[in-house]
Amino acid sequence: MKTYLETLKFLYGLQKRGMKFGLRGIEQLAAALGNPQKRFPAIHVAGSNGKGSTSAMIAAILQSAGYKTGLYTSPHLLDYTERIRIDGVPIAPREVIESAKGLRRVVQRSGATFFETTTAIAFKHFAEHQVDVAVVETGLGGRLDSTNIVDPMVTVITTISREHTDVLGRTLSNIAFEKAGIIKRGVPCVTGVQSKTGLEVIRDRCRRLRAPIVVLDVVESGTGVSTIESSCIDLRVNGTEYRQLKVSLAGRFQIRNAALAALTVRELRRVSTLTLNDSHVRKGLGRIQELTGLNARLSILQRNPLIIADVAHNPEGTERLVESLRSVNMDGFTLVFGVMRDKNVKAMSRELLKVVDRIVLVEPRTDRARPASELVSFFRQRRRNPIVAGTVAEGIEAAKAVRGKQRRILITGSHFVVGEAVAHLQGRKYLTIGQ
Repeated sequence: MKTYLETLKFLYGLQKRGMKFGLRGIEQLAAALGNPQKRFPAIHVAGSNGKGSTSAMIAAILQSAGYKTGLYTSPHLLDYTERIRIDGVPIAPREVIESAKGLRRVVQRSGATFFETTTAIAFKHFAEHQVDVAVVETGLGGRLDSTNIVDPMVTVITTISREHTDVLGRTLSNIAFEKAGIIKRGVPCVTGVQSKTGLEVIRDRCRRLRAPIVVLDVVESGTGVSTIESSCIDLRVNGTEYRQLKVSLAGRFQIRNAALAALTVRELRRVSTLTLNDSHVRKGLGRIQELTGLNARLSILQRNPLIIADVAHNPEGTERLVESLRSVNMDGFTLVFGVMRDKNVKAMSRELLKVVDRIVLVEPRTDRARPASELVSFFRQRRRNPIVAGTVAEGIEAAKAVRGKQRRILITGSHFVVGEAVAHLQGRKYLTIGQ
């Protein structure tokens, strides 16, 4: 593996091994690297929705306080390096090459998967660059997720909803049990879970492990101003007042994520030696994208015509997206939509039809994608006649060709759809081989 492209082919080739749940694989890789996860403090974040945004918010606040901050998230939009960042800067391709080369033998011997190998590379990167703290987002679930070998100062569980039911279980209790697997003995857990069933599972694990639990209690007050680009609102978060708090991520649902990030930071102040205050919370939440590189959360990709993209990929995420668009009086979109095979398209389409007039169906370049032709029936049932465009790029051009009053395009359904859309609109390479 002499080039970055060769390295990506090797890494993406590991996806043929499928998903493997359990910690044995990552423990073998970490041991081969000298257990780098032991050399930095971490905040561990799980949840069905909002975990990526909340992780970025926490990282932005830590960066605003002057701490060298690692951020591990998945999946990426355009390039593998986006998954592993320090102070918003992605890992260099040469470091990916070197790490993958060093791990190749143990990966082949152990049968390690793509995500296990990527997690090991991230932990090595954070340790070698001596981050002050790393914010680590789980990939899927929590209990058996490869990230669950970190020793966190605080764990965070954002939301619980039905997702990946073939892997995590069919009930909210099953899914909550998997997410709650990141909770460690004596380590505080901060959660925004509202489901009574899910919250009881989390409380039970906290009781058994004597881990303090902090449940988000957020109240909005005052008029506030929400636009398609940001929100400014008065909040009371578990008794702490934040007047005119600006959140640079658009969407009503991001206000709750911001409150959860602020509450996590408050708990960090209590249990760690980190020096954090409310001014850091304000600075970080006002510059999330700039500090961390987060993208495609109700983001404007183009203004003429207006093209908005969001990585909502399940019914709850779609519901929040639609709620946010309606809160700023935006509807009448031409929808560019594609999903993965395991998603509840019926529930997602029902929500999206509240804000869209026309539908263009696409199929992103991944084996996990559901064929666009299979999506037609979900919209025809509601007396819509969608266009089947094929690729994401073709779908965007088809949507641009649709004439209407609004000339608004909404791209959503999957990280993969949005990633291809960003690449097409910005004229960038889409380095996702066999993703």
